[in-house]
Amino acid sequence: MATSRITPADQASGAVRFALPQMAGPIAGPATKAAEALLAPVGSALAELRRLAYAGAYAKGYAEGHAEGCARGLQEAQALAVRLAGIMDQLGQPLAEVDAAVIDAVSDLAVLIARHLVRRELKANPGEIVGVVRETMRHLPVAPRAARIRLHPEDADLIQAAFALGEDTRSWRLEADPLMTRGGCIVETDVSRIDASVESRLAAIASRMLGGDRESDREP
Repeated sequence: MATSRITPADQASGAVRFALPQMAGPIAGPATKAAEALLAPVGSALAELRRLAYAGAYAKGYAEGHAEGCARGLQEAQALAVRLAGIMDQLGQPLAEVDAAVIDAVSDLAVLIARHLVRRELKANPGEIVGVVRETMRHLPVAPRAARIRLHPEDADLIQAAFALGEDTRSWRLEADPLMTRGGCIVETDVSRIDASVESRLAAIASRMLGGDRESDREP
C-alpha cells in the first residue's frame, strides 16, 4: 500500500507553489468550431420540436374550434328545420282560410279594375247612361207610372235632353243625386225598385264570377 509523505515547510525550501491555470479568455479556434458543429444538430432539433409543438397546439385548437363551429351550425340547422316545419304546418292547416282570403283579394281586384274601366268608358262616352236608363225601364214589371229615376246630376241633364225628343215625360221624374256614381241609376215606382247603380252592377259581375254576394262590392 502506498503511503503519503508530508514534507515539513522548513525542509521544502526548493518547492514551487502550484497555481491553477487561468481559465478565462477565448477558446481556441478549432475547439469553438467543433463545439458549434456538435451543438448545431441540437439547435435544429430544438427548433423542430418548437415547430412541431406549435403545429400540434394549432391543430388541436383548430380541431376544437372546428368541432365547436360544427356543433353550433348543427344547432342552427336544427332550429331552422323546426321553424320550417312549423311554417309547413301552418300552411297545411288553414288552407280553407287561405283560399277564402285569396278569393276575397281577387274579387276586390276584379271589382276595382271593372270600376276603373267603367268610369273610363263613361268619360269617353257619357251618353251610355241613356241606354242604361232605357234598359232599366224595360225591366219594370208593369208600365211605369210616375217612375222616379235617381242618377248623377250630369247624367240627369243628358237623360232630360234625350227623353225630351220622343219619350213620354209624364211617366217618369228625374231626381238628381250627387252621391250617385256617373253611369248608373236607380228606378223606383210605387210597387218596384230596380238598382242599376254602377256599384250594384259591379257586385253582380263579381258574384257571377266568384259566387256569393258581398256587401263590400256595393261600396263606391
